Amino acid sequence: MLESYPLFQHAYFVKDVRKSCEEWSKLFGAGPFVVTPHHKAQEFMYRGTDTEADVTYAFGYLGDLMIQFIEQHDDQPSIYRDMYADGEEGFHHIAYMVRKEEWADAKARLEGMGFECACELTAGGVFAAYYDTRSVTGGFTEIHDDSPRIISAFASWRHRHRIRTAADGAIIERPPIS
Repeated sequence: MLESYPLFQHAYFVKDVRKSCEEWSKLFGAGPFVVTPHHKAQEFMYRGTDTEADVTYAFGYLGDLMIQFIEQHDDQPSIYRDMYADGEEGFHHIAYMVRKEEWADAKARLEGMGFECACELTAGGVFAAYYDTRSVTGGFTEIHDDSPRIISAFASWRHRHRIRTAADGAIIERPPIS
């Protein structure tokens, strides 16, 4: 049987995270979006260097699909600047989950297919790696571990989307992860 890698997230590089949250909320009913300003990872590698860009992330749901927005505040080299110059925006990556005990095999699978690991990070005990799959997907592919902490956070955000009312706002601010 052919193995399947279901996507759980579509991500977009945007000029203004909060504006995008508001617009997607009005257009599609997405959200609420959890906004983490100036995110910092505990460990970070971009193309073999420890250069980490200053980014703000927003995560929200539209049904069972997570939507992520990314805004970069500086000109540091990054997987976002690999695709978009200052002032540009658009689709950036898709993501799927990997069981933590299969992390090394998942990375080896993508590398064996000829895709370069462009970025790898650990934040809040959660692992993520971005592979340059632009030749196939038009963007990057993120693999994300399934640690209990992140599964719980994702479930909470999805639940907030499902119980959202017209009176709820589009944005939930939270402090940066460190």
